[in-house]
Amino acid sequence: MRILGQRISGIKETGLNLNDIIHWVSEVVRQHEGWAIPIIFFLAFGESLAFLSLLLPATVILLALGALIGESGIAFWPIWAAAAAGAFFGDWLSYWVGYHYQQRVAHMWPLSRNPQLLVRGHAFFERWGVLGIFFGRFFGPLRAVVPLVGGICAMPQRYFQLANITSAMIWAFGILAPGAFGIKWLSQWFG
Repeated sequence: MRILGQRISGIKETGLNLNDIIHWVSEVVRQHEGWAIPIIFFLAFGESLAFLSLLLPATVILLALGALIGESGIAFWPIWAAAAAGAFFGDWLSYWVGYHYQQRVAHMWPLSRNPQLLVRGHAFFERWGVLGIFFGRFFGPLRAVVPLVGGICAMPQRYFQLANITSAMIWAFGILAPGAFGIKWLSQWFG
């Protein structure tokens, strides 16, 4: 834990760019495979949480970790389960925040600085309903706000959770599998 803390403070001090962060996270996972599951859970959770996903470049990092999984031989299915669970809980918390705080979320940072995101998310949700929850996961900025809007609109939780769990499992597979299985496939054909 101390090593991880030292590495995080090293990033803060140097002002690293996205490529540096991807490399740093990949190295932590490569050197400490036991951290892979909690790191991937956190990244997927952050990517799906309404407020944090606007600040965290987790999609790119998760794609890179998928490739690391393929090259290092880390077991895919536990990593996939961590990503799916993180995405599920991130959306669930976003739904809860929307349901609990209703229209007040529009005045919370960072949404208060990007009001068009809620407007776009609401239009998407109104047009597609429960399918909007499912498909919203696959569209960058909508991923951050559609579950929140579902909560604001008091969507029945059972429909929300059905769309949430199925989209989380598919999204997690889609974000990790190309790197994880693509590397293995390429090495079989060209190795």
